[in-house]
Amino acid sequence: MIQVEDKRRCCGCEACRQVCPKGCIRMVRDEEGFDYPIVDADRCIECHKCERVCPFMKLDAPREPQAVYAACAIDERLREASSSGGLFTLLAEDTLRRGGVVFGARFDETWSVCHDYTETIEGLAPFRGSKYLQSRIGDSYRQAEQFLKEGRPILFTGTPCQIKGLVHYLGRGYDNLTTVDVVCHGVPSPMVWQKYLTTLRAKQGEIAGITFRDKSVSGWRRYDFVAQMTVHSSGGNVRQFYGDNIYMRGFLHDLYLRPSCYACMAKGGRSHSDLTLGDYWGVERTCPDLDRALDEDKGTSVVMIHSERGRSLLEGLPCRYQKTNYASAVAGNPAIEHTATEPPKRQLFFAQLDAEPLEQLIARLTTIPLHKRLWRQLHHQAHRVKMRLRRLAQRATTLTT
Repeated sequence: MIQVEDKRRCCGCEACRQVCPKGCIRMVRDEEGFDYPIVDADRCIECHKCERVCPFMKLDAPREPQAVYAACAIDERLREASSSGGLFTLLAEDTLRRGGVVFGARFDETWSVCHDYTETIEGLAPFRGSKYLQSRIGDSYRQAEQFLKEGRPILFTGTPCQIKGLVHYLGRGYDNLTTVDVVCHGVPSPMVWQKYLTTLRAKQGEIAGITFRDKSVSGWRRYDFVAQMTVHSSGGNVRQFYGDNIYMRGFLHDLYLRPSCYACMAKGGRSHSDLTLGDYWGVERTCPDLDRALDEDKGTSVVMIHSERGRSLLEGLPCRYQKTNYASAVAGNPAIEHTATEPPKRQLFFAQLDAEPLEQLIARLTTIPLHKRLWRQLHHQAHRVKMRLRRLAQRATTLTT
């Protein structure tokens, strides 16, 4: 039976729970807010299926992609509504047009994140956009397997460890399955997220929407965290540059990531996905002609091809793309290969979590020197002015044509 002795060796994908023929594995939340499998030993029949499907039982060799592209949707409205270039939506729409099913992460009624599926284009919107916390897989692997056996095309998206968990759970390849993982910085504690939401509600009122990567004001490179509040809320909507939002600040300092994120065994192509999607940071240096042609700062995706299926899908999408190289993609987005480093203050954070207000605690443990704060604010304001001038110039051009 599976036993988690080292929490760095469990990503919480729930493959073990879903494969158990006796249903004797349940997920239990620990003091940091992460779920881990617990086996009912009295009901266990020692079939070892849980061990065989665990994606962290064995470290696979890394693999470089077959090809790397900078890409974005031709549809500018779709591109603006997406975290980067809109490639997920294009892949999803293609799958649905062929009578398929799309799996992805969405917010639930408590603003936590869970995995779910849709069979309609109208149902794609909740899956679009980044969600910076760990999603609950639930029974998504079982559901995907059932659809696959029915012969329906499946697009399954998730973090590298979730895709690796699915591949291990299925135990065989399917011609009608396309797997897509995202470049992952790490997954923060759902408990910390809920504590943040509690402080947000106390100040602003009830939440009507969350966007981690809003590009409408500050653009793609310097995006905003936005919390939309209900119309009767007294505090009004929240819009903050991502570096100023206290939750994002702790997340980007790696303060409350899952322990396995500090020793990830699924990065670097180890998930065995067909495609990897992420932000192409540095595209203006790698593909300057494409950058200028696309009126950049609306978002460009890095697309890494790992299989012929992935390659053929990209070539059929309504998007602009340019071939580039793996080294430049990693240079701009090191999380493709490299895991986060556990900060020395992580244990102190969780030890003090119930004794100190969350905002105060995160601020204290992630102090940024004054000169860096001033430089960041100056750079941020200059960027906002640049964006406004660009929009005014575009509007003037439109009026004169």
